[in-house]
Amino acid sequence: MKLIADSGSTKTDWCLIDDRGKKQYYSTKGMNPYQQSEEQLANEVASALVPQLPSTRIDDVFFYGAGCIYDKIPLMERVLKSKLTITGVCEVNSDMLGVARALCSHEPGIACILGTGSNTCYYDGANITKNVSSLGFILGDEGSGSVLGKLFIGALYKGLLGEEIKQEFEQTFNLDAGKIIERVYRQPYANRFLASFAPFIYEHRYNERIYLQIVANFEALCTRCLMQYDYQHHPIHFCGSIAWYFREILEQVAASHQLTIGTIEKAPLEGLIKYHKKLYGFDEVCRS
Repeated sequence: MKLIADSGSTKTDWCLIDDRGKKQYYSTKGMNPYQQSEEQLANEVASALVPQLPSTRIDDVFFYGAGCIYDKIPLMERVLKSKLTITGVCEVNSDMLGVARALCSHEPGIACILGTGSNTCYYDGANITKNVSSLGFILGDEGSGSVLGKLFIGALYKGLLGEEIKQEFEQTFNLDAGKIIERVYRQPYANRFLASFAPFIYEHRYNERIYLQIVANFEALCTRCLMQYDYQHHPIHFCGSIAWYFREILEQVAASHQLTIGTIEKAPLEGLIKYHKKLYGFDEVCRS
């Protein structure tokens, strides 16, 4: 059996492929070795993933995750090997490489994640050869849900969006300025908290001031990140909930900068399944 995972800041999507080619899908919380301890990650695998699996004996595991940078990869490998009986390959890579493989397969292109956070890269068909650092939602993460939420909350409580929007927001989320400050400055995962307002922002995307905030978020993505790549000769592919739901505005902003958009996918998992089937011969294994 092969297990493929795509892990973002908010959730992890898993697909188990058995020897007959049957696919089973599972979901757990986001697993980020840069933000979480080894113990926390191991507990999530043990308590949320393992009970869903038909067996903990897995042939190969391919895990792509946020925070899986070079020095954190061994930690994530240890976590997986401690809770699963892996008889073959245990490969851990960054979520950025996962998205690049899912969107571009074996062709060169520019890949972009737009979800809770954001990240971009140039992919030569095999490896990432250039990456403009995302820097996280405080210093960067342009185009992301967390930055969109930050812009929205800032405008809302500076009185720029009007009393009607403010009242609707506070009733919907049972929040006020004090509670928001507590969550952002004194509790963990402020990026997830801010990104959680994206559906509300989407519902009000044609409010003039909110629309301009969405445009500004994508403008920053284009000018500070995407235009640092060879965008004149390569399409830009997007993946993530923000790209998927706000695609109309994203396409408009990209076109204003002469950027060519390729594919836009909500999630990379299906693309990763196809990539690994082709690369590792899963089709042949599954037919045996």
